[in-house]
Formats: sequence, C-alpha cells, structure tokens
Amino acid sequence: MNQSTNIIISGGGTGGHLFPALALGDEILKIDSKINIHYVGSLYGIEKDTLPNKNLTHTLLPISGLNRQISFSSIWKNLVLPYRIIKSKRVVKKLFNLISPKLVIGTGGYASALPLSEGIKRKIPTIIQEQNAFPGITTRWFSNNVSKIFIAFNEAQEFIDKKCILSGNPVRTELNKGSRNNSLKKFSLNGNKKIILIFGGSQGSLYLNNITRKILDDLYNLDIQLIWQTGPKLYQNYKDHQNDLVKVIPFIDNMADAYAASDLVISRSGAITCSEITYCGKPSILFPFKASAGDHQTKNAESLSKKGAAIVFKENEIDDVDLIHTIKNLMSSNDKLEQMSNASLKLSLPNAVKQISLEAIRLIQNV
Repeated sequence: MNQSTNIIISGGGTGGHLFPALALGDEILKIDSKINIHYVGSLYGIEKDTLPNKNLTHTLLPISGLNRQISFSSIWKNLVLPYRIIKSKRVVKKLFNLISPKLVIGTGGYASALPLSEGIKRKIPTIIQEQNAFPGITTRWFSNNVSKIFIAFNEAQEFIDKKCILSGNPVRTELNKGSRNNSLKKFSLNGNKKIILIFGGSQGSLYLNNITRKILDDLYNLDIQLIWQTGPKLYQNYKDHQNDLVKVIPFIDNMADAYAASDLVISRSGAITCSEITYCGKPSILFPFKASAGDHQTKNAESLSKKGAAIVFKENEIDDVDLIHTIKNLMSSNDKLEQMSNASLKLSLPNAVKQISLEAIRLIQNV
C-alpha cells in the first residue's frame, strides 16, 4: 500500500459516534502506518474540540442535526438546516477531489451521512459501523448501498435488509488495563466496602444526578461507597456532597480505573456505555434516556437485561425508594453480582476494532 492511500472516517456529534471513529483510526494505523486518515465531523459536535486537541487531520462540516425541541432558537436552527446541508455538500466534494479517498467509514451522527453519500456516488468502498440496537437514520438510509455494515447488537439486523456483520462496538482497549488496587488509591476508597460507579455519559445526566442525591443518605446507612461523575457543567450543583464515602467528580479521564474499582455500574444506556460495561464484565442498573432517537437506549438496555447482565428502569416508572431497594438487594448478594458480571462478560465482543479495521484494509486492497 503506497503513501497516497487516504481514507475518510466520518462521525460525531456525540462521544458515542466519535470514540468508535477514533478507535478505528488508531487500530488501522497500527496495522498499516502508511495509511492517511482524514476525520470528518461537525462544527457543532464534541469533535470540534477533540480532533484539534489530538492534532488529527480533519474537516469540520457546518452541519447540525434536526432540532426536535420546541423553541424559537430550535425553529431558527431547523430553518437554516437546508443551507447548512448544501454548504456541507460542497465542502465534502472539495475534500474528495483533493485527497481521493480509497474508503469511507461512517460511525453515525449527522456528520457521517454526506461523506458516505459521496463515497457511494463515486463507487468507493464504504463501511457503516452501527453502535445501537435500533439503527440510526444514516444506517437505515444507506444500508442497501454501502459495502459492509458492522453492528454491535443482533437486534439491529431486524431493521436492516442487507446482511450485517455482528462485531460489537469498537471500545477503548485501555479499559482492560485498570487495576482495582491502583483505583482504590486514586479515588481514596476502602477495598473492604462495596463501590458503585454512577455516570450519565461525558456530559452528565441531570436526572441521574438528582436521583443519586436523593439516595445518598440510604447509601450512607448501607456503608456503600460511590464514584459519582456529574458532568463538567453540572458539577457545581453537587460537589458539596463529597465525603469519605462519596467521590464527586466532574469528568473521569481514565474510565479503566473507575470500572476496575466498581462492583456495580449505574448509568444511561448509550451504545458505547453498554459495550464498555460488557467489555469490563460489570453488572449494571441502566436508565435509558427517554428522549433518545427511536428510543434506541431502551433497546440497548433491554439487550443486556434479557441476558441477565443488567436491570433496566424507565425514568417515569421508578422512584428513589425502588432504586435503593434494588441496590440493597444486589449489593448484599455476591452471588447475584457474580451472575450478572458473568452474563455481562458473555455479551462482550472484544475484538470489534480489529475485525472492522482488517476488513477496511481488505476492501482498500481489493479496489
């Protein structure tokens, strides 16, 4: 493979779409360092900061998704959306003409649709990596025209006519490098007491933060420790709850340590979160975000729960009394935690990033 082999990896908006893109890019370069990777994202997504900070070659499109909220600003954003799409199409065509990519990988989000569309139009090999049990709109649009589709949940195949490859989600391989002993020191925790990790994604969850605050006294009575990631913007509202049992953190840089320390995870059920939980073999209580597109977080969570790896609660069907009762029952039974942990680990597909990357390189070589 010569030095002019360029590929585009497009996706973003949220970490759930961006992190798989970065994991695939890293793995492809490990396999063949002569490949040039050009990332494509949005000016309005998490990638606008992440890609420059990592000094990665990239293009940011002036595109955003359809805003489903009802407000003046939302209506205005939707009105200018067609203009942004037209402008972004021009940017994508110019990029393709400039670097002549040999492959396009889309990992979801509104920034991935246009590069995939242009790749299909130019008869370039294309790959979709679909993270969720209910496929996103980009996957459903282009499923019949792309070269390969990799899915993380068997359930996704029900919504796609084209035959998919079950690979799992690309997760950060450093997650298996966490050490419980080191983690206990890092978070100043007691290894003789049970530990819960609670987080609502990189930005935090107001709902999870509020219900956590309600059960703190009960957790104290149970002598349970808590690693609580609030999200950077919400941290100021909860930081005063920090004490010997509760570690309140705005953002956890090294999730490997947090997973290694925890006996139970309480979180949202985004696709990458679910994949990380199973990769680390952790029992979990999952609260699907009820406003997720196509209710995909509920479908992700149910995929774990039906195998006995997780307990799922819907926001409007549980209160703090129900939650603390469930936590008490789990944390008082090592057998139950172990059963859930084993079920979680069985759902893990740890070779996803390598499997997808090898297929990507094979497609390039066959061009």
